[in-house]
Amino acid sequence: MAAHTPAPAAARTGTRGRRRLGSTVAGVLILGVMLFPLYWMLNTALQPDSGLLSVDPVPGSLDLSGFAKAVEDQGGHLVTSLVVSLGAVAICLAVAAPAAYGLARFGLRGSRTIVFGTLITQMVPGIVIANALYNSYVDLGLVNSYFGLMLADASLGIPFSIVLMRSFMVSIPGEVIEAAQMDGAGPVRTFLQVVLPMSRNALITSGLFAFLFAWSDFMFALTLNTTDDVKPITLGIYQYIGAHVGDWGSVMAASVLSAVPAAILLVLAQKYIAAGITGGSVK
Repeated sequence: MAAHTPAPAAARTGTRGRRRLGSTVAGVLILGVMLFPLYWMLNTALQPDSGLLSVDPVPGSLDLSGFAKAVEDQGGHLVTSLVVSLGAVAICLAVAAPAAYGLARFGLRGSRTIVFGTLITQMVPGIVIANALYNSYVDLGLVNSYFGLMLADASLGIPFSIVLMRSFMVSIPGEVIEAAQMDGAGPVRTFLQVVLPMSRNALITSGLFAFLFAWSDFMFALTLNTTDDVKPITLGIYQYIGAHVGDWGSVMAASVLSAVPAAILLVLAQKYIAAGITGGSVK
């Protein structure tokens, strides 16, 4: 019977190296395909005098006139989106955090059913909700108002935030909450001074996703606003394309500017997102 001869260490190292190189090349190619639309958008924005199909693959010079025109035309809409998105985040966290804590720690009957129903609401098309909200908003006088759009956009992030924060708060050791209660802290104080600080990663993750949901909202902005008093950047770009379809440099510059806040937040909060999403997966 022939003895089994293990492969030389150098051969195994070479195989692992080739696999790692192949994975790296594949990852770079996939990343390039995903980022190419963003590059072409920026490239077109830097060549405002070129047509959409006559843009050079690499800009010969940095022409920022398209950005200047985009800021002049869409700057107010960017500010509106920022105000509405931050307001939606505040409303979302104010509603979702106590709801998640109650579902996680109070042992409510039917809590699993409530969580399942919360997940189901994420499957309802936005156009259905927008049409249903419009009549109610007319009766309440919330049409064409900042607060009304904040409420509508907050509803996009509340279900996701409840599910995410509940899974995180369930993993908080019960001994910590019991120790706070033995020190004389009531339920509200325990929640504010113990649970929320320990749930920082989940709060930041939920807030970021709520911001992204509100920042990218188009359906509520189009349905619940009949004037130009409250016009976020998504609606501004939509109407901007129709009015300046020949000026693709300015259109793309406005699109680039609208992507900057979300990109900055994702870069700054990426470590909190990873911790917040996986924080409740292990007890």
